[in-house]
Amino acid sequence: MPVLPYIFYFLTLKRLTKRHNTLTTDSGLDNNKKRLTALILVSLLFLLWGVANNMNDTLLAAFKRIMSMSDLQTSLVQFSFYGAYFCFALPAAIFISRHTYKAGILLGLAFYAAGCMLFYPAAATASYGFFLFAIYVMAGGCAILETTANPYILSMGPAATATRRLNIAQTLNPLGAICGILASRHFILSELNAADAAERGNMDTQALAAIQSHELFSISRTYMLIGGLLLALFIVIALTRMPVDKGSAHSGIAGSFRRLAHNKRWSYGVIAQFFYVGAQTGVWSFTIRLVMSELGMNESDSSLIFLYSIIAFTGFRFIFTWLMGYVSPAILLAVSSITAIICTACVILCDGTAAIIALVAISGCMSLMFPTIYGIALDGISGDDAKIAASGLIMAILGGALITPVQAAVSDAAGISLSFIVPLACFIIITIYITGIIRKNNATR
Repeated sequence: MPVLPYIFYFLTLKRLTKRHNTLTTDSGLDNNKKRLTALILVSLLFLLWGVANNMNDTLLAAFKRIMSMSDLQTSLVQFSFYGAYFCFALPAAIFISRHTYKAGILLGLAFYAAGCMLFYPAAATASYGFFLFAIYVMAGGCAILETTANPYILSMGPAATATRRLNIAQTLNPLGAICGILASRHFILSELNAADAAERGNMDTQALAAIQSHELFSISRTYMLIGGLLLALFIVIALTRMPVDKGSAHSGIAGSFRRLAHNKRWSYGVIAQFFYVGAQTGVWSFTIRLVMSELGMNESDSSLIFLYSIIAFTGFRFIFTWLMGYVSPAILLAVSSITAIICTACVILCDGTAAIIALVAISGCMSLMFPTIYGIALDGISGDDAKIAASGLIMAILGGALITPVQAAVSDAAGISLSFIVPLACFIIITIYITGIIRKNNATR
């Protein structure tokens, strides 16, 4: 990966966090050097949950091979992962409202690391259910980190540049995705035995158990390594003084939800985020399977196309972030969602290389969607309401848990290509949301 974009990231983020007025620091910490250290540590969190998200996408292909599962059965991986976001986001928001952002970060890292370590007993018992539980705990940590880090970044500077600042911080997320794909490719997918479901069905029990044991422990070793790195970061952050929220008059969760329910920008934004995450999860979960179907590659080779998709996602994140200095985020989101509709239609209607090119292009279109919907939906919301509102947008990640099985069911019934009609519908809903925002903005001028 080129280094220059990330040098640009740190310099730009530092400039956009000047003249902040929503945060103070403990023990009089106010010099720029120590503040930048805190920013870098928080930014690393965006990288870390990117690793988990995209290693998850490759696990679908791995479990399909290891345990001879259908697409619907393997989609339970995403159901467990994104279902945890729905369960953990609101408790995380309550926790950071009562404590601090730093405490939320440490809690999230602890859950994330614990989930990674649970992969070892899951492999030892060869239990798919145990793996799903480990994924659920790990994802709970990621949900706490996202609920904490996203509003933390938004609060670290002027409100006028909040959406752009979040897009800049989110540029580390696809870097984590690339790291996750490379780790999966070299330490998990490359260890899969070439025997397909029919061949495994004809093996004797002992031989099949030996193959599966090797494959499952290749998964657990990789995740346990990540768990060790998380524990090291936990210690570093625990020993680092961080900017703390000044807080606001707390009127209770019920009061926050009542106010937010009347905020159509936010409530419709939660719906748009639900369908965006469903689209992203579906596209990436079935990228490897589509490449295998269209180009006749195996899992390891097909993961290269997945890697190219994430590289496109990363590159366009920088391009869109730069364009936000000249074009409103809402306009850029409208253009990218309409383009995503066209590219997804091409995946459904085209064959071979043309379909794969369109598939990669979808990732470029998706690159700005999550942080931009997030920033637009939270526009004008502050204090404890912002923390509860942020948790609602993270709970919307449930879309990945509910929409992916729908796409899997379509895939099992009608084929992998036609299953992309599900993310196509999701992009249409996002387009409806953002065009409504644009019309409202124009009407109030």
